[in-house]
Amino acid sequence: MRLRKLGTWAIVLGLSLPVWAGEQPGAISGYVRNVSGAPQMGAVVQILGAANRTFTVFTDGAGYYAATGLLPGLYTLKVTAPSFLPALRERVGLRPGASLNVNVTLSTLLGVMQLGPVRNVPDDDDWKWTLRSVANRPILRVFDDPTPLVLASTEEREKPSHEFTGSLSFLAGSAAAGYGSGSDMSTAFKLERSIFSEGHLAFSGNVAYGEGLPAAVLRSSYSHRMADGSSPTMALTVRRFAASDPNLHNAALQALALSAADDIAVDDILELKFGSELQTIQFLGHVSAFRPYGSADIHLSPDTVLEYAYATSRPDLRSEKGFDSAPADLSESNPRVSLLGFAPKIESAHHQEVSLSHRTGKNKVQVALFADRVGEPALTGTGQTTSAGGFLLPDISSGTFSYTGKNLDTGGLRVVLQRKFSDDLTGTIDYAYGGVLNLTTPDVALQYALPSIATQRRHTLAAKFGGTVSRTHTRWIASYRWVNGPAITPVDMFNASPGQSDPFLNIFIRQPLPLMGGHMEALIDLRNLLAQGYVPVLGQDGQTVYLVQAARSVRGGVSFTF
Repeated sequence: MRLRKLGTWAIVLGLSLPVWAGEQPGAISGYVRNVSGAPQMGAVVQILGAANRTFTVFTDGAGYYAATGLLPGLYTLKVTAPSFLPALRERVGLRPGASLNVNVTLSTLLGVMQLGPVRNVPDDDDWKWTLRSVANRPILRVFDDPTPLVLASTEEREKPSHEFTGSLSFLAGSAAAGYGSGSDMSTAFKLERSIFSEGHLAFSGNVAYGEGLPAAVLRSSYSHRMADGSSPTMALTVRRFAASDPNLHNAALQALALSAADDIAVDDILELKFGSELQTIQFLGHVSAFRPYGSADIHLSPDTVLEYAYATSRPDLRSEKGFDSAPADLSESNPRVSLLGFAPKIESAHHQEVSLSHRTGKNKVQVALFADRVGEPALTGTGQTTSAGGFLLPDISSGTFSYTGKNLDTGGLRVVLQRKFSDDLTGTIDYAYGGVLNLTTPDVALQYALPSIATQRRHTLAAKFGGTVSRTHTRWIASYRWVNGPAITPVDMFNASPGQSDPFLNIFIRQPLPLMGGHMEALIDLRNLLAQGYVPVLGQDGQTVYLVQAARSVRGGVSFTF
């Protein structure tokens, strides 16, 4: 009798196991990046299943998305992102309880790779925010299968288009970041074209209008997609900043830089990015600089990444704002130059960082330790000055100047917590502790301030929120960074994490305008809006000027895409 009951239970259990396994939910997640590896924040990932059920998720600051609780079956993934064309991935199979990883790389038309036949864009909404033509190159794998299941390949390719794509922006207002900020009016542009079947050519620049010869940055680059997925890039950058100061005989800085970069991925576990830039600079003399950089990411699990990064220049933070198409700032261009004894000083930097990032649901946590060594830093000041005396390098148009500071040698830590509150709102808290440069003697004359500059320890706490207004498609980022004492350099100045923000109150807005088919946008960029953190010093004429972490800057303009 007992054996009969035992057999009955075994039959019931055997019949119920397949049903239970068939209902066990799975997950689809991955990263969305552009061809250079920069994460795409705010990309919309729509996962369409059977019975017209649609799941919509958004990528965070690291370009990561995740959809959980999905029933087994076939799904279609549609990815749309600002500045990119929509992409479709069909017949993505999800097994019971499996975790499927779909990594998407956005690129230009040269490397267009799609599954299935070429499709037409179904509606005009998918073209909003489009600044250039792109495609996706995904690699999909099921992690719980010992034999990786490749769900997408690059064998079926669309013939590349060789039409030009580009953008043109007109801005009023200076970045107010010392020498090289440019004038109150500037024009930024970018042109791209696919060539040689697997190559991509880009030409971009920013030209400012002011007294004498204009300040300008021109950059041309070529990248080539290799069969292993890497994209080596070569670039040539030419810069010219006019001094417009009779004390310097109206000398202008001219710089030529040749850079190379590459990336390598090993079995979805190790990711290497590396490159270097060779600069030659002519300004009251001649000097050369070599600036290598690199990083190594070890994916300990799909949700945990250990990274080591090395840099020799301050990072370009426009991509961290989540606005890949934002106009380039002249002030964000190397080299950073100051003046001491009528001799130019070029800022040199060495930054090392070890970070551990982990994701849990809608939350992401990063803990990092860093060490910084900055030689002859170019400090920023605000106030009308001249180069008389040979220790100031003014930017006449913006009313700011560059000043040579003492070397900064410090270390510190950073803790970042990011949470996705909703599809249209992401918040980040960033805490850092490290060394800054500060004046130890109050109300000192600027020409005698250098001996009074010393390294001091500071705490800083920042809150940053960003998102999209669904009805108006307004994209915005607002941040505020607090420091627990006076300082003339930022805490953790090499921070390129999702928690990065400029000191004090900052607001950045991009608003599409219903003109020209949605290819026109209004731009607003406000930095240190309340003019906080100003450290007073006495200028040469006895008037008060200020050394600052960041000067107040109000800029606005329009951007056209074609």
